[in-house]
Parts: sequence; C-alpha cells; structure tokens
Amino acid sequence: SSKQDLKEHRLPFIIRCSIKEVLYLLLILVLHSLEMSLRRPPLPRLLLNNVSCMRNAQQILRHVNASLHDGGALVLTGTNGSGKSTFLRMLAGFSKPSAGEILWNGHDITDSGVFQQYKLQLNWLSLKDAIKEKFTVLDNVQWFEVLEGKQGRSLPALELMGLGRLVNDKARMLSMGQRKRVQLARLLAIDRPIWLLDEPSVALDDDGVKLLEYIIAEHRKKGGIVIVATHLPIQIEDAMFLRLPPRFPRRMTLVDMLDRGGLD
Repeated sequence: SSKQDLKEHRLPFIIRCSIKEVLYLLLILVLHSLEMSLRRPPLPRLLLNNVSCMRNAQQILRHVNASLHDGGALVLTGTNGSGKSTFLRMLAGFSKPSAGEILWNGHDITDSGVFQQYKLQLNWLSLKDAIKEKFTVLDNVQWFEVLEGKQGRSLPALELMGLGRLVNDKARMLSMGQRKRVQLARLLAIDRPIWLLDEPSVALDDDGVKLLEYIIAEHRKKGGIVIVATHLPIQIEDAMFLRLPPRFPRRMTLVDMLDRGGLD
C-alpha cells in the first residue's frame, strides 16, 4: 500500500489532475497571456531610431527619433536645399542612414527581404510628376492603377480632384496646378498605406490645397501614414513637426540691410 502511494506521489502533477482541472489551468494561462499582450503597447508602424542623414558629405540630420503609428503624420519643414527631399528618399529606402535605423513593423528597411515588402506599402509623390503628355488625363492615372492590379478607382479620384471634365483631354493641355491634381489622383487610385509627399502643395491654388488637406485627413482616418516635406503651410491635424536646419548659414540680404536702417 505504501509503495502504491509512493508511485502515485511521483506521477506528474498534470496526470494526477482531473481533465476539468487541467482545462481550468490552461484557461488561466491563456487569459494571463492575453492580458499581458493587451497591456503591451503596439509597435510603431514606422520608427526612426537615432537616425542621422548625410548629403554630399554634409550631415543634414543628427540623431532623430520619431515613431509613427497607424493614422500618424510627420511634417518636414525647412528652407530650400535643407535636405527635405533627401530625407524622404532615405525613408523610401533609396539611400541608407549614415547612423541609426529605420524600422517598419520592427524590421530594418535596409534588409533586402524587408525592403521588398516595405516598398509595396509606399506611395511616393515627387516634384517630377511623370505625366505622359501624349496620354489622356484618365490614362495617366489608370496606367498606374493597372500596374497596381486595381481597377475602377481612377475616374472617381479624378472627379474628386476636380478634373472630371478633363479626363479625355491630352495631358499636355494641363496647367501646373492641374498636373499636381493628377498626381494626387494617383495617390487615391493606388491607395497604399504610407504616403511620402514631397512639396505636395506647390502649384496648387487655395481650393487645391484644401483638397490636399482633405485627402490627407481621410487617408489617416483609414489608418494611413503621411509624411510631408514642405516649405509652405499645410493644415495637418496632430502632426509631428521636424524642422531641418539650413544647409549653409544665412547671409545678410538687401532686405535685411534696409530693415536695419539703410546701406550706410
């Protein structure tokens, strides 16, 4: 009898428990794990960790830290030549930080495998509009939509941007402001989650700027991320701002001299 008791005592605890007790213990473990995961803050979608950036052997940014979650916005400001476009290109993965790291979903975008996935998240608007002047306005948007494997978004996007009556016109007839609106329509037609916008309000009139602000706000409501480089004012609610310093010290201009009392 004592030997039998000793054997039972040596049996693993989980074997000596009833099935009901085992299920109860497993439930406790699952609930505890779930509680811990809910307490843990989500990873930023895009994280700049101590990032420095150089252009032509000159440092334009040093030790920048920023985190962007779904729906976030970052606005880069600075004078012409301060490096805003260079910084955007680095965020797009076209160049590497001189120090630090850029993480997407916790992974370094400079890793080739990660970059192949990361670049599919990006929608890039640059000062070069890539508009084919011999194509119609609709074709200039639809072409990009087809490459993305999507359809049916180009016309509504152009109508939203106020170009509905011009969809069958050749692009060479467009003004600079209208060409910019075509670029914005592409953003809507392709609809990727991360927008990198280089001077998006240049050439837009007041109504165009309001449309730009509207589509940025709507994109963020859907969880999209927007990073804007601009030297012009744009209203973007709750955005983080990062001002790049001038590349060279500012020299005194004729206006400065006159403000100080003349040229004597």
